[in-house]
Amino acid sequence: MNLKKWSAGVAGVAVIAVVVGMALTSHSTIDPVSPPQAGHFSHDEIARGQQLYQAGDCAVCHTRPGGKRDAGGLALNSPMGAIYSTNITPDPQYGIGGWSFEAFRRAMREGIDREGNHLYPAFPYTAYTHVSDGDLKALYAWLMTRPAVHEAAPETDLGFPFNIRRGIWLWNQLFLDKGPLPVARVPEGLDPARWERGRYLVEGLGHCSACHSPRNLLFAEKGGESHLGGGEVDGWVAPALNAQSPAPHRWQEEDLYQFLKTGYSPRHGATAGPMAPVIKEGTSALAESDLRAIATYIAGLQKDRTDRPLLPVKAIESATLRSTDSEGARLYSGACMACHAQSLGADMHGVRPSLQQATQFHLATPDNAIRAVLDGVTEPASDGLGTMPGFRHNMNDSQVAALLNFIRQQVAGQPTWPDLEQRVRAIRAERH
Repeated sequence: MNLKKWSAGVAGVAVIAVVVGMALTSHSTIDPVSPPQAGHFSHDEIARGQQLYQAGDCAVCHTRPGGKRDAGGLALNSPMGAIYSTNITPDPQYGIGGWSFEAFRRAMREGIDREGNHLYPAFPYTAYTHVSDGDLKALYAWLMTRPAVHEAAPETDLGFPFNIRRGIWLWNQLFLDKGPLPVARVPEGLDPARWERGRYLVEGLGHCSACHSPRNLLFAEKGGESHLGGGEVDGWVAPALNAQSPAPHRWQEEDLYQFLKTGYSPRHGATAGPMAPVIKEGTSALAESDLRAIATYIAGLQKDRTDRPLLPVKAIESATLRSTDSEGARLYSGACMACHAQSLGADMHGVRPSLQQATQFHLATPDNAIRAVLDGVTEPASDGLGTMPGFRHNMNDSQVAALLNFIRQQVAGQPTWPDLEQRVRAIRAERH
């Protein structure tokens, strides 16, 4: 074989591959427009857009702590590094004020911004792609009629190879299913219209699977039986919402409605961590019909699950008061029972969440429980819940482990977590 001809042939194939790759991964710029005036949209369209904005929890990710609403800058931690949310106010320079509806729709459906750049899938366009044109127009109307914030969000700067955004084209070919949701069977006994509406909100703008589904090696959500089967966000476990839910009681529609409205359900306890702002900024403000539709859909995912037997709460509390022969019992009596006892103690502001039924004590890992004890709940999902103090500076690692394993075993009736003290030490070290 002639080596020169072979080399020339390989070089030619490489050039063709590069040209084809550039063509496939490049996207046109959509010309900027002047920010639409409020009168461009109807009052009803703007009002519907507000509800959709809340269903999508847009403010939760697009507002940094202490920052102006929707001006971006929140660091979304990923295995590749920090991805910063963008400014979605109608500012022409730093926000989306120069975006036409076509540019907005392309970003929501395909994950490509006005200038033709691929967006990282931390922006859940894999869910938003299922949203109808009419709803996207209403959401666009709401965003374009909000106050503009002239403020640049930090640029995302990931290391190689994740900084090559054109590579997301291949990821999209593998994991982006464009278009409406496929037809699915309505579980027996549920109202079809309400269930379909709930499914549309959960799987679309609500993008619940972004947190509540596990990820594969390429950081895409797993499907099939793993869909909504539990995930992780900012070091917190997002429990499974399907039949794999670790909650001792199956979530009923009314439980879910109360929880998504207030952040608390008597049969499941109170929320903490990243779910609290989702409820406070999003689901708590939804129309009752939409909130009940979401509850119907998620409850339907757990329809065939059976409840676990639990000891009567009063029996546990009485036994705990008599039990002072372990460090965990003493810590529980002194630090927890005043607020968490269901039938004991003086009345005070807020609710009395049952630790026996709290999902965090039925998870396979202790991370959620550790974070709640160390840092407490300073910003509850709703004002009526009350706050919880953190014990980071009041208990050492051994004491936190003793307390949590006591609650896990004696209150929740589950086997103790192994190597708990080491895990407490590791999580404590994340924040000094």
